[in-house]
Amino acid sequence: MNDGLPSEERRNLLTSFGALAIGAGSAALVGANEPIGTARADTPNYGGGPAVPSICVFDVNETLLDIEFLAPLFQRVFGDRRALREWFAQLILYSGAITLSGPYTTFFSLGQGVLKMLGTIHRVSVQQSDVDELRTRMLTMPAHPDVLPGLKQLKEANFRLVTLTNSPPDPQTSPLKHAGIDGWFERSFSIDRVRRFKPAPQVYHMVVEELDVPPSAICMIAAHVWDTIGAQSVGCSAALIARPGNAPLPVPGLPQPQAVAPDLPGVATQLIKLWR
Repeated sequence: MNDGLPSEERRNLLTSFGALAIGAGSAALVGANEPIGTARADTPNYGGGPAVPSICVFDVNETLLDIEFLAPLFQRVFGDRRALREWFAQLILYSGAITLSGPYTTFFSLGQGVLKMLGTIHRVSVQQSDVDELRTRMLTMPAHPDVLPGLKQLKEANFRLVTLTNSPPDPQTSPLKHAGIDGWFERSFSIDRVRRFKPAPQVYHMVVEELDVPPSAICMIAAHVWDTIGAQSVGCSAALIARPGNAPLPVPGLPQPQAVAPDLPGVATQLIKLWR
């Protein structure tokens, strides 16, 4: 091999790569055989701070707010309310695609574009009034019925509560305020600040830096495994609300949530048992 490097420098470089590979492989094996959804207190302490999480960071769309509120639009336009799930899956797919490739547009703008794209795919006419209705509905989704009881449990157990959403801040309408739950959270963060969508690590690092805590102080609570994996990959803990259409991802080597339940009170009960 003629790479222009002296032999000794090449050996040192290869040794470094080997050490990295071994370390990564060892990390992937840790916890690979643990039961999915098992409550685990052994939170990684990557940040060098307290190992017990004291801050619950909530995803918003579908985790706290019910995206089924959008279904009547998809029933009317596509003749099938299940098109909502196709739209949402494509929205997440393309939010990841633009994060990986470099450009940026807001979650709402992307959602409107994906609606038009689905119209083309299914040969359905999507009118501007449909696009406007989608935006209005995305800003006015109600909270799931289980959210308030779960937030109350966590607050009474002295967890700090904040939110972290892919949605951009809106100067006129706050979805959390419209849903009547904004008062439960001390802060609300949007990925719009770093112009990267979850699960990009920059998003979770932003929250850690803004709150001035190590990652180990945070438990990400979400209805999506891609969000829990993202948070755990930077050293946070995570809990999964397995709402309809969502479930743990049983793949060896991937981090599993410390708690899994079908609703927020179930997750809250597990987290309180673990860390309070």
